[in-house]
Amino acid sequence: MKRALAVAAALFLLAGCTSSPEEKPAVQAGSPPPWVEPGNYSFVVDRKCGDGASEGKYRVTVQNSEVTATERVDGKTAEGEEEIEVPTLGGMLEEAQTAIDDGAEATTKFDGADGHPIEVTINRDEQPVCFVVTDYRR
Repeated sequence: MKRALAVAAALFLLAGCTSSPEEKPAVQAGSPPPWVEPGNYSFVVDRKCGDGASEGKYRVTVQNSEVTATERVDGKTAEGEEEIEVPTLGGMLEEAQTAIDDGAEATTKFDGADGHPIEVTINRDEQPVCFVVTDYRR
């Protein structure tokens, strides 16, 4: 009888352990890791939406979490057009979130290896602003 009670108690304890809700991992399998913006890095950004024409391709250097250098690398000059101010990658994500908070549409895509943003599209009033990021270096 004591043995039966011990087995029943063990089964009861095991059943109690499995009845609690399972915790979900912070990162789903197959998703990129959460990206933390480093203080110093560089990248190339193309202001281009889909198959449309590029509005400028720039090599950007970030130091101490601020853009310190922007070099146009598409061979075009800014004659007759205004040069754009390129934000940091974190700044692009903040712009996308602000657009969403204001009721606009925004989408982001992230690198599967380290999670840095590789594409940010913000669509306010049918005038999309797109950033395509390549050559990211830490």
